[in-house]
Amino acid sequence: MAVESELDVQLIAATQFTLPTGVDWAADETATDAEALVEFAGRACYETWEKPNPHTRANDAYLRHIIDVGHDALLEHATATLYIRGLSRSAGNELLRHRHFSFSQLSQRYVHSGAGEVVVPDAIAEDEDLRRLFLRAVDDARFVHDELLAALEENMAAESNALLRAKKARQAARAILPNATETRFVVTGNYRTWRAFIAARASEHADTEIRALAIRCLEILREQSPVLFSDFLVSELADGSKMATTPYLS
Repeated sequence: MAVESELDVQLIAATQFTLPTGVDWAADETATDAEALVEFAGRACYETWEKPNPHTRANDAYLRHIIDVGHDALLEHATATLYIRGLSRSAGNELLRHRHFSFSQLSQRYVHSGAGEVVVPDAIAEDEDLRRLFLRAVDDARFVHDELLAALEENMAAESNALLRAKKARQAARAILPNATETRFVVTGNYRTWRAFIAARASEHADTEIRALAIRCLEILREQSPVLFSDFLVSELADGSKMATTPYLS
């Protein structure tokens, strides 16, 4: 029986900033490590450690100015790594198009998911009849997959290396699995890349599943670095889902 999987996103690593010796500058107490690093990188370009401009003396004012004038390269110094579970392979393929991220994805060749976890699209989950039809189709596909896998392993019995035999069988049998099959990612990106991803995928025109992922990433990163993601405006659509926009990215 197919198991329905829910989106789960967790922050597992983030930038830490250490002020170098010999520099007469101090980060604002309210600044996070990522925000302090971005300001430090900007000031290092001109060695404006004494903060001569009163309009950008505070960290939040400095960072908002950086975003306003488009000096986004400074945001590449700060990074965050998220662990994503409960994403369909269909949405995962869309995520992989953002090539400035670094990805590590769950392997279907080495990990056999006997439970058959799947992500049910919202438009189907909302209708009980459609949901039953969808899950029945998933169960049918899983049955065929398991039959193929068993037959392939039997056909490859002459292969003495058990790991190689299992890998070859799984990589062939997985072709029948639906796009709804759950996948998992470790994703690392700098803040410029995260902002670009959120701007593109939190749009109301984006696929609903990856839009939900983008909104969750925004929520997590905003907790980690409030100022650098403060320009995103989150609003609710007619169907109850969320979207986010920023005037600085399109």
